[in-house]
Amino acid sequence: MPRVKTIQSRKRMPAGWDTIEPTLTELQQKMRDIENEPCDGKRKPEVLWPIYKIHHQMSRYIFDLFYKKKEMSRELYDYCIREKWADAALIAKWKKAGFERLCCLQCIQKKDS
Repeated sequence: MPRVKTIQSRKRMPAGWDTIEPTLTELQQKMRDIENEPCDGKRKPEVLWPIYKIHHQMSRYIFDLFYKKKEMSRELYDYCIREKWADAALIAKWKKAGFERLCCLQCIQKKDS
């Protein structure tokens, strides 16, 4: 899961950041809302499903912009991976044949199934 972001004015943002920032901050706000929801009466996996869903959406958004649409620079992609806006391991699986529709890495771990 991505860590909570703080004020980022101290770091130099790569070119193109201002175009993807609104979408990523919106998804991050949804993630915070889901994390703060009460989990009364839910099993542990049921509590985590919405979090995995938002995490998947953030990673998929960056993956699609870089690999599918080619609208993102390599510098911006590396910045997003380095700052944990996207899951590098999940994106690596999406690039392989047969894993295009993978939702999370826990789905393919042998020890959990």
